[in-house]
Amino acid sequence: MELIRGLHNLRPRHQGCVLTIGKFDGVHKGHKAVLSNVLKKARELDLPATVMVFEPQPEEVFAPAKAPARLSTLSEKYRLLVQADIDRLLCVRFNQEFASQSADTFIHDLLVDKLGVRFLVVGDDFRFGQNRHGDFAMLQQAGKQYGFEVVSTQSFRLDDNRISSTAVREALETGDFEKAESMLGRPFSVQGRVVHGEKKGRTIGFPTANVLLKRFRTPIKGVFAVSVTLNNTTFNGVANVGRRPTLGGQRTQLEVHLFDFNGDLYGRPINVIPRKKLRDEHKFESFDALKQQIQVDAEHARRYFKVTDS
Repeated sequence: MELIRGLHNLRPRHQGCVLTIGKFDGVHKGHKAVLSNVLKKARELDLPATVMVFEPQPEEVFAPAKAPARLSTLSEKYRLLVQADIDRLLCVRFNQEFASQSADTFIHDLLVDKLGVRFLVVGDDFRFGQNRHGDFAMLQQAGKQYGFEVVSTQSFRLDDNRISSTAVREALETGDFEKAESMLGRPFSVQGRVVHGEKKGRTIGFPTANVLLKRFRTPIKGVFAVSVTLNNTTFNGVANVGRRPTLGGQRTQLEVHLFDFNGDLYGRPINVIPRKKLRDEHKFESFDALKQQIQVDAEHARRYFKVTDS
């Protein structure tokens, strides 16, 4: 799949496509149904199936405090779209300048002139252009004028429309990982590369692999029993997702302790799947109190895996 990062990287060869525009956060089963039909239409027209997303997402620019938690980063989204056989991913940088262009400019300059859209799939609540002036009806009218068809994502969905990114977030926030998995079509996971931390875990016998979370907000917070995939090998462990208030942490990160593992993880990519929420994160009176709680958390996680693996 070709990744086009930024409108400045569009070339004349990108003219002509079947396009869908959306967040595709999590690329859940509902998204996959849309993508499957987009792909089918693209093959009928002998055109590339193209997905347009915005980075950052509009809410993260205009109302970052209220922006929904991310189910997937751009890199995770890219991997999932590759699996869906999409031909092109156009990542548009969303900022005040882009948002201030007129709806007519969005249609004429981007959709028509640069992309040569022949078939467009968007949500019927999709808004675009300055002051969100553009809407689905405006796109349909433009399609008649410029010669492209516009359909709603709802018509390209499965019969079960209860699947949504919001529903997945709600399941994750309540620790219902089975329900989240049923909507995603795979276990929810957090991926990242291990970075150097403060190494305080080593001093209490619980060395951790630290992963910075490159998203505005994470849909899970707290302490979890987790499965970790490393080079096609799976380990069990315990993880904390949060700011580490007892240690004065300022940024949200993922810390994972792998059971029965002694190797070096620095710089290596890992895939962490939360299996059971053990507790919320909170600030302890002392480092010793935190140490005792970590021991309890690890024992609870070991018991969980002993039961589920038996």
